[in-house]
Amino acid sequence: MNTWGTRRRRRSTIVGVGLAVASLTTLAACGGSSDSASGEGDPEAFSFLINSENTNIPPVLESLAADQCSAENDALPLEIETIPQTQLDQQLQLLAGQDALPVSFAAGNTPELVKTLDEAGQLLDFDETLTDLGVIDDISPAAISTIETLYGGFNVLPYQYNIEGFWYNTELFDELGIAVPTTWDEMVDAAEQLDAAGVQPFSASGEQGWPLTRLVSGYLFRELGPDALQAVADGDAALTDPEYVGGAQAVADLGEQGWFGQGLGSIDYDTAVNTFMSGDAGMLYMGSWVLSNFSDEDLNKIGNDSIGYFPFPDVEGGAGSAEQTPANVGLPMTFSAKQYNSEVGDWLTCISENWGAAALEVQDMVSGFTVNSDVELDPLTREVSDQVAAADSSVLWFEALFGAQATNVGQTNAASFVSGNTSAEDFMSTVQSALDSE
Repeated sequence: MNTWGTRRRRRSTIVGVGLAVASLTTLAACGGSSDSASGEGDPEAFSFLINSENTNIPPVLESLAADQCSAENDALPLEIETIPQTQLDQQLQLLAGQDALPVSFAAGNTPELVKTLDEAGQLLDFDETLTDLGVIDDISPAAISTIETLYGGFNVLPYQYNIEGFWYNTELFDELGIAVPTTWDEMVDAAEQLDAAGVQPFSASGEQGWPLTRLVSGYLFRELGPDALQAVADGDAALTDPEYVGGAQAVADLGEQGWFGQGLGSIDYDTAVNTFMSGDAGMLYMGSWVLSNFSDEDLNKIGNDSIGYFPFPDVEGGAGSAEQTPANVGLPMTFSAKQYNSEVGDWLTCISENWGAAALEVQDMVSGFTVNSDVELDPLTREVSDQVAAADSSVLWFEALFGAQATNVGQTNAASFVSGNTSAEDFMSTVQSALDSE
């Protein structure tokens, strides 16, 4: 995944929320239930609408159309149309209101819009359809878990599947005799050893904020369990509850030691990644989209051979597990229930059977699809791909279930509390207040 595209998507998501919410009620009223495998659609092409910022997915589809899916493409030619992401939600609502969505499309900037399209009978039920087609096993169970948790059902596809965790400098760890951490306390011990050796333990972007709030959610998931933030979204718990403040405090304690370096609030994404790749920091929490940065030999001074990965560690005595992988599917892609027929089903079958390998071969992109053929991968990408294949379940991230206001408040204030300028209690209270007002 292109990291610049990732960051643009995050910014655009916030912008797009207003467009989506404005028409949710109207859209929900314009449709009803749909038999996803009815075969009643009559498209003239395999039309695909995607945001123009996403330059990863179209080349894979075009490669499939020319090779593994050429027969399907002859029967139903691939036609790709792009639209700026800021206009995507509005266009989807317009087309859905006319029952005129394309065969396949980027499903919108917010989970709320995806759920509303689904409730209006506009989205294909992939659990039912892929089962009927006999290719449901070509999708990673962890990817399905991520989609169901975030979007309320298996209604989008994991063309891109990003897992998150800690990347570490294996050469430094070996030189200092540091074992790969499996618990939070072991990671704190590793940070102490790095610091004592004159190496900054962690690199993170305080300017973006989300790399810090993800540490909070990771701790909460490990200590309180995978439903920790769902309970907050449902009103059954609050970020101001002592156990939630305690999770934020555990992250603030890392900052109190100076383990994120100086000027955390002004460090941008590229600087944070480059600090790690230059060997000036021992660990970096980031999603697997960072593999594209690591493959840049001009910027990656330590080299891929000196980078390892470990999942967010367990909190001793906690209700969560490191087997529950923080993950996301990028901007989700889906199919229209109204346009579905046997020819579309043939395309969907071919994509399911071939996407995993094609995404890696064409774009070095890890997906939530099974890799059904031999693909030559560097060891680090192979490790991530194997981690995806082995995972049975997933968790989301700090802001995943928040609205735009709480998301902005959390990310804007994250560096302040990790740097010690704001207490963990005040930080969580500020975010909870924003949630309460949404």
